[in-house]
Amino acid sequence: MKLKCFEVKEFKSVWDSGPVDAAQITCLVGKNEAGKTALLRALYRLNPVVEEEGKFDVTLDYPRMQVEDYRHEVESGEREVGVPIRATFTLDDELDDIANLFGPEAVASEVTLSKNYENKLTFWLSADDTKALSYLVKAADLSEQTREAAPDVDELTTVLNDEEQTEEVKRLLEILTAVKTRGVSGYVYDTFVKPRLPKFLYFDEYYQMTGHENIEALIQRQNAKALKPSDYPLLGLIKLARLELSELLNPSSTIELKGKLEGASNHLTRQVLKYWSQNRHLRMAFDVRPARPGDPPNIWEGTNVWGGVYDTRHQVTTELGSRSRGFVWFFSFLAWYSDVRRSTGSLVLLLDEPGLTLHAKAQQDLLRYFETELKDQHQLIYTTHSPFMVDPEHFERVRIVQDKSIEAEGEVDEGEGTKVLVDIFAASPDSLFPLQGALGYELHQTLFVAHLILSSRVQQTFY
Repeated sequence: MKLKCFEVKEFKSVWDSGPVDAAQITCLVGKNEAGKTALLRALYRLNPVVEEEGKFDVTLDYPRMQVEDYRHEVESGEREVGVPIRATFTLDDELDDIANLFGPEAVASEVTLSKNYENKLTFWLSADDTKALSYLVKAADLSEQTREAAPDVDELTTVLNDEEQTEEVKRLLEILTAVKTRGVSGYVYDTFVKPRLPKFLYFDEYYQMTGHENIEALIQRQNAKALKPSDYPLLGLIKLARLELSELLNPSSTIELKGKLEGASNHLTRQVLKYWSQNRHLRMAFDVRPARPGDPPNIWEGTNVWGGVYDTRHQVTTELGSRSRGFVWFFSFLAWYSDVRRSTGSLVLLLDEPGLTLHAKAQQDLLRYFETELKDQHQLIYTTHSPFMVDPEHFERVRIVQDKSIEAEGEVDEGEGTKVLVDIFAASPDSLFPLQGALGYELHQTLFVAHLILSSRVQQTFY
């Protein structure tokens, strides 16, 4: 199942984004405050990997300038409850299973989901109940007379109840009972679509690991379902090491504990260094130690886990949190992603400004990581305002995001706000600048390489 498109309405700075087509990799480009993050956050809440983060809140999320008007209109019945996110998915492998049961023509190949401000999830899936039931019965191992029964739920149920209660008859009655309650579309959604819906993983700079955490406090936050964003990558690393938090406090063997932490750290280090050209002399190191009075605030008691980075060139270990933010971002993302992909089926990755703290060369490394490691595994939507995070070989992936309310001069029409532009020529110069920069850099590189080749051939001619 793949995300085909989505639309955000009445959320933060977005009144109506317009339809946003989603490719295997989609790049949302726009200047600061354009509303790129709002688009990702609204989409994330449709089906997040962290269930507690899937709630919309009218007070916090509805466009603040009209939130009270909205409340009054809903309470008085003048309008329906707002729907901030709507997304359409195309069915792939699911279609084969559906066709085997209800036939190839009974159910549409797309499903649309939405979530409103009451956090009610709604789906639309077109299905022809008559065709579906007719195929269901005719393909079953039943008598010819039974298979000729009218494709009506009640009539079929009556006929089957009069039949000998074989396993086939029981199977069909179970399906018909569900169809009577939910219809064919509801049965298909519950059985084939819902279990395979992609989860959304949202990641930004706030999810970066710190250099240290108190394990007892982390356990309390986990039990209370009040984890901090920075907790998720650390928990991902611990799970990747096949450890539970309780084992960090009471390990059966110190050597085994260190071995598992080193194994997980080494695995992630190799993944990072494969695409981290800035410094290939780094190695991750995690350790668990009793708290000391001189430790940082809030971790003076109990047991602490420490993350360090060993530089083999300078032969020094520094705390993870003191390293470059770009390195910490990349390592933190890999730690959480590596755990989530093991425990979750289909994923759509939502990365908010992933190259924000990276050098231009490191941003190109990140694009290479997207292309070689992520593209064939998951859909990816990321935001940027950097020319170096726009792949010049794939401008078709770019969607321009622009907040018309801050671009306009003078009075602003009601309903203006963040838009995802279909026509790039309608975008402002500021919004187009990253694309122009990416194209200009690519042309410069092409001319530079051509110049080197020409110079080399001239030298060969004369020498």
